[in-house]
Amino acid sequence: MSGSPTASTSAAAAAFRTSLLYSFTTHRTKTCPSASQPVPVACVRLQSSSWGAASPIKAMAAEAEILSGLDKESRPSAPRTPLFSCILSLHIVDVMEQAALISLSNKTDLAFLGKGLQELGYTVVSTGGTASALENAGLSVTKVEQLTCFPEMLDGRVKTLHPHIHGGILARRDQQHHMESLDKHGIGTFDVVVVNLYPFYDKVTSTADIEFEDGIENVDIGGPAMIRAAAKNHKDVLVVVDSHDYPALLEFLKSNGDDQQFRRKLAWKAFQHVASYDSAVSEWLWRQTTGEKFPPSLTVPLSLKSSLRYGENPHQKAAFYVDKSLAEVNGGGIATAIQHHGKEMSYNNYLDADAAWNCVSEFSDPACVVVKHTNPCGVASRGDILEAYRLAVKADPVSAFGGIVAFNNLAREIREFRSPVDGETRMFYEIVVAPKYSKKGLEVLPKKNEKGKLSLRQVGGGWLAQDSDDLTPADIQFNAVSETTPQESELEDAKFAWLCVKHVKSNAIVIAKNKCMLGMGSGQPNRLESLRIAMRKSGEEVKGAALASDAFFPFAWNDAVEEACQSGIAVIAEPGGSIRDQDAIECCNSYGVSLVFTNVRHFRH
Repeated sequence: MSGSPTASTSAAAAAFRTSLLYSFTTHRTKTCPSASQPVPVACVRLQSSSWGAASPIKAMAAEAEILSGLDKESRPSAPRTPLFSCILSLHIVDVMEQAALISLSNKTDLAFLGKGLQELGYTVVSTGGTASALENAGLSVTKVEQLTCFPEMLDGRVKTLHPHIHGGILARRDQQHHMESLDKHGIGTFDVVVVNLYPFYDKVTSTADIEFEDGIENVDIGGPAMIRAAAKNHKDVLVVVDSHDYPALLEFLKSNGDDQQFRRKLAWKAFQHVASYDSAVSEWLWRQTTGEKFPPSLTVPLSLKSSLRYGENPHQKAAFYVDKSLAEVNGGGIATAIQHHGKEMSYNNYLDADAAWNCVSEFSDPACVVVKHTNPCGVASRGDILEAYRLAVKADPVSAFGGIVAFNNLAREIREFRSPVDGETRMFYEIVVAPKYSKKGLEVLPKKNEKGKLSLRQVGGGWLAQDSDDLTPADIQFNAVSETTPQESELEDAKFAWLCVKHVKSNAIVIAKNKCMLGMGSGQPNRLESLRIAMRKSGEEVKGAALASDAFFPFAWNDAVEEACQSGIAVIAEPGGSIRDQDAIECCNSYGVSLVFTNVRHFRH
């Protein structure tokens, strides 16, 4: 390239001044007005404000020579001028036959992806941290600002929001006028876009004391824009948001595939990724703004964890979805638990494991819970976990067989877990749930872990949302309303029974003694039938025991309260609130039984 500042070049200078912005292409060949030969130029913008009538064309030529690929030692010694002020790097963007745009917050397997793309001949264009990571892995990278000829600005808020990026993503290859427009403005196309978003869950949603402004700064703008653009134009652009899809992407590119189903699947996943992200931001902003728990609209971000063998019954199909916001914000859950061995979990297994863990987590001392069809049929709390197990199973050994066992402490060898009836029979359990295991225990025990704060239930046409029923005895008052007040040990048993009864299906009655459930009645249409079932299970041990009811007794005389008193129950715990509360009080007084009101109902449906 050559040129001299003569009058004959004034026309060229005037032509440049008439344009606010003139671009040489990223991957096409343009003829510089001051050059006799075509020059491949990466992305050179000549701004009219950079020049005056006396600006030497020699300086233009010098800059163009630099951009045309001369080595550093060969560059002219003349100082650089503002003529090409938008050039941010002396590195030259290579000719892009195929290009991939990568911008990642989670850089898992980034080097694997970058290497695979470059081996396939792709030019990799990337942003700040991602570009640095690729360079550190020894890979060649073209930075976004080299392509756009515009620096990152506004503290990083604007990086990729530029026609040279979005034009290259959104242009339809089968539309001639789209391609002509790219050619006119010197914009290259992208074939692959790989983006994931700022970790809003990790940095904002899960951080209780984060400042509002810090939360706002973690809202990704450029990332969702690129993802949505690529997903919209998925016919021409492959969009990837999940590192698990990198191998499939590379295989697809190697085979030169044209599978539109594959492209659509990636596009669907991309829109889901953005939708889940936006829902998290929206929910957080609502809570920060109003302090209320239930916004006018609620998007539940669910992602498939596994397809299940079947639903509640073999003829029903089922799947298990993870709610990432609950799983991350509330410390995990059964969705993030580790299964150490055994067959695949079923729909009913998940429900039962969840019920068992929620119940056993109520207790601070070592405890064991046995669940059948989501109802606890045995509960005990002792200083020794094995003793708690034996007592829990003893409450109903028939129902315990084939049930779900949960511990809130270290689970040891299952060889110790024999039937408490004869001490020999090996008990069979569908699932054993515990927070941790001994080395030997792991040989036979799976691990589960659950803690949640929001309960969701599906109904026809929608979902019901509510707070979890996570009150403990420390949160309420056990108010004695009878003439007889409970002894300390009786009150402790009443509190234990109260913790158990909230995990039993209504109408629910639990009878307990010495922090061990003796019997329970559940799911009956009236409270009297539930009481009779619980008393039958308890047998003679009912004398001196504590009874808890999930709701008030609508009748007392010749009904549940009187039958409980006649059986030898020492203390009854119930919410109170019935128009016949006085009848219950008088009935207990006549039998010398303690009655305590909790003012908290525990319906469970």
